[in-house]
Amino acid sequence: MVKELKLFILTMNTFSDKLGAKVLGILGGTFDPIHYGHIKPLLESADWLGLEQLILLPAHIPPHKEKTSASAHHRAAMVKLVCEENPRLQMDDRELFSNGPSYTVNTLKAIKTEFPEHQLLFFMGMDSLHTFTRWHNWQEILTYCHLIVNTRLGYRDDEQNKETQQLLAKHQIHDMALLKKCTAGKILFSPLVHCDVSSTLVRQRLKKKLSCHKLVPPAVIDYINEHSLYN
Repeated sequence: MVKELKLFILTMNTFSDKLGAKVLGILGGTFDPIHYGHIKPLLESADWLGLEQLILLPAHIPPHKEKTSASAHHRAAMVKLVCEENPRLQMDDRELFSNGPSYTVNTLKAIKTEFPEHQLLFFMGMDSLHTFTRWHNWQEILTYCHLIVNTRLGYRDDEQNKETQQLLAKHQIHDMALLKKCTAGKILFSPLVHCDVSSTLVRQRLKKKLSCHKLVPPAVIDYINEHSLYN
């Protein structure tokens, strides 16, 4: 899959007027299952940034979780279905073959080594931002990428804990153009509203035999039904 990623990056015709051609957007997650809450904010933020190369990075064993509901094989298959429907997306499955927890810092370091001329934009939601200073070697993460944060409806600055406030005071920018001037280390909030869907909600609805067609792409729903996942 790493070879496929390299081919994807080399062959994509990306000429962004905003950030330049050599920029990679990355969204990591368990994707258990992948849903519109992952996909829509990523694509909308990418449109806002003028970004064409987007990587979905499914985790094997997230450091903050003991296990996933679906196997790595099934989660990767569902992510791949989403990528097949959108040529801007490519799956990077390197974390799925790790024997230990999937640490973002290690993955970003590897991607940056493989694509040293590319700027990396790592996408996350507000909940992840609020825990970011507890991530493994979080300071080093900011030497490899910028963070793009998708806000949510009703978000207020006073929701931030002290550590997040200090993080933003040092790293937050408000002008997209400033991303060009720095290789990494900045945090930019996307002005677009986060799609309020979670994998937990999807799994709960699936277990109760409730419809998820407004929450999950049809191809993923079909795959879940075919393999009797989340029953």
